Amino acid sequence: MNFQTSKERIERLYEQKSFTKLTKEEQEAIINAIRDIDDSKLFRNRDEFEKELKKVIKKAGLSIKASVMKAILTALSERDEHADICLDKDGNPEPDPELRDYENVPLKQDIYEYFEQEVKPYVPDAWINETITDDKDGFVGKVGYEIPFTRYFYKFEKLRPSSEIAKEIQELEASIVEKIRGLLA
Repeated sequence: MNFQTSKERIERLYEQKSFTKLTKEEQEAIINAIRDIDDSKLFRNRDEFEKELKKVIKKAGLSIKASVMKAILTALSERDEHADICLDKDGNPEPDPELRDYENVPLKQDIYEYFEQEVKPYVPDAWINETITDDKDGFVGKVGYEIPFTRYFYKFEKLRPSSEIAKEIQELEASIVEKIRGLLA
């Protein structure tokens, strides 16, 4: 994520629910404080931007809730592949929800083995979210079954030639015309 205090991004604050719940005076005070940060500077590190943001908010004599701080960070940020990876309070990389994906692992295969063989070669920085566990067995991942009905129950029927279909349409048209003539006669 990158962060900037440009006019366009500041306008996004009004789309943030926790910011819009503030009084007009509080909103204006926060925006005026934010404007003290150089709007041409692009921050590619969230911690640096947060430090600068807290400094200008403190300088303005403001005290804001964590939800409002999160709203400010969300509004003033944009996804950036070249920016530093955002870390949580424990120093672990935060997941990017836009890149989240799921895999169907064969039932008899170990998920870690599958991950190393089928995922890592294509997405080297991928990881397994080990907080998601199955309710019944308690192991990482959810156990389920996929039944591909078309594979087991579909019977292929060769399409009829277009000339045969055209002939059938002409016969239907003729019978419809004849029935209409019978009604009108």
